[in-house]
Amino acid sequence: MRIVGGTYRGNPLSSPKGNLTRPTSDRVRESLFNILSHNFGDLDWGNTRVLDLFAGTGALGLEAMSRGARHCLLVEQDAEARGIIRENIEQLNLTGQCRIFRRDATKLGESGTSGAFSLVFADPPYGKGLGEKAMAETLKGGWLAPKALFVLEESKRSELETVDGFVPCDWREYGDTVIHFFEYRPVPSS
Repeated sequence: MRIVGGTYRGNPLSSPKGNLTRPTSDRVRESLFNILSHNFGDLDWGNTRVLDLFAGTGALGLEAMSRGARHCLLVEQDAEARGIIRENIEQLNLTGQCRIFRRDATKLGESGTSGAFSLVFADPPYGKGLGEKAMAETLKGGWLAPKALFVLEESKRSELETVDGFVPCDWREYGDTVIHFFEYRPVPSS
């Protein structure tokens, strides 16, 4: 596994042994970032704050940093995975630009001083409805900037529940994987 584009292109990323973490493949990641660059051209990488939920190895958030994102918060509950993320951040010399949160992505709580994020990646374990729970939690906790892009990776066999405030923009299939793109549109209060 490696960074597929941007400043750190070609740099290897560590990943845990075994099947507990399922990192997004290089091919799918490259396609995802091509879609972000070409279909969401108004994405200003230099001002983009990235939230990487169910971060695993940190590959999605670190790929965004390689493309010029300003900051990345990686949320991961598993201790071994957090160690791998830390190792990958250090290998890329991104310690000051990335933070790791030990937290369940479906129970984020309030964003507090973390502020709002304009790009969110969620790559939860497939088929458990965790992506939708994380979407709702980012909304409830004030984690999202208006018009934030939420990218959810899920199994094509899974049916997604609709989450109020998120409008589907696009989706792509890669074998058993589907990447869904949503835009956060705040619901006007009455």
